[in-house]
Amino acid sequence: MKKAVSLTTPEKIMSKDYNPRMHSAEHILNQTMVRMFNKGRSFSAHIEKKKSKCDYHFERNLSGEEVSEIEKRVNQVIIKNLLVTESFVSKEEASIKFNLERLPEEARESLRIISIGDYDDCPCIGHHVNSTEEIGGFKIISTDFGEGVLRIRFKLVENSES
Repeated sequence: MKKAVSLTTPEKIMSKDYNPRMHSAEHILNQTMVRMFNKGRSFSAHIEKKKSKCDYHFERNLSGEEVSEIEKRVNQVIIKNLLVTESFVSKEEASIKFNLERLPEEARESLRIISIGDYDDCPCIGHHVNSTEEIGGFKIISTDFGEGVLRIRFKLVENSES
């Protein structure tokens, strides 16, 4: 059973102390990258309140047109006001649908899955918004590429600025 994420209940105190708006935007960016390029989710992320970055295994930098398309798609998801929900599944069940390579060995048998509407599902221990409308606008600050790694830096803005 899925239920809306609540940031105030004691059982939601998670070990990742990311900004909920930025962290939720990261989920949407990751799924957008999967859908556009089929290269997988970021293998490394640094999530902060003012700006964040995600690293992807990639073969080149993005074109200006691709950057604009990513921003457009992420913002389209955000303005849909999708509910962010959580559910719990066994590790065995999760291993069928998700890449669990980054899962710590001490992870419990039951894994928390965060869903952003029908757009994204991902095992996660972080804090998230209750719905995508809380995120605001998404803006890519810059991208660069080196040694097989594409880095995308992004920030959140007021919706009128995106």
